[in-house]
Amino acid sequence: MKRLITLACLALAPGPVLADDVVDTLNSAIAAYEAGDVKYALEELAYARQLMQAVAAEGLTGFLPPAPEGWTREVNIEMNQGLAIMGGGAGAEATYSDGDKSFTLSVMADNPMVGAMAAMFGNPMLMGMSGEIVRIGRQRFVDQGGELTGLVDNRILVQANGAPREDMLPVLEAIDYDGLAGFGR
Repeated sequence: MKRLITLACLALAPGPVLADDVVDTLNSAIAAYEAGDVKYALEELAYARQLMQAVAAEGLTGFLPPAPEGWTREVNIEMNQGLAIMGGGAGAEATYSDGDKSFTLSVMADNPMVGAMAAMFGNPMLMGMSGEIVRIGRQRFVDQGGELTGLVDNRILVQANGAPREDMLPVLEAIDYDGLAGFGR
């Protein structure tokens, strides 16, 4: 059983770049389990998962394009904390501004809410019924009254809202969708 817990902990780990806090917490979970304290072991696993989701969110931030010329970008590092309420996953968000206009670009991966929306955003017929379909390369977005929403790899939701479409499109066009589809794999 110890081997199974160890393997489960390692399977959750995204790679060797894990912070010491994550490794320490996973080791604490194993030690608690070995001592027979299953409740504390589960708490430690939940905390380790939270820490790893923060690492994943940092990885998603890399997919937020730099601001276009004349614009600024401010990354919201607290967006990922709100995802815990919605079932977990990883998220990144940035606000782009040119002084007069601003919009928010958010990316959410592996969240149960995104999975529930996949049926709509993964189906062009349903997307067309929800709003105007906008293509960015091979990626489809639906424009629902100024909010552009797309689904990458049936598990990553990309949303931009708050400014006219022509201001948001250059940033959406700058996203590496192939790289984003490989996120977390």
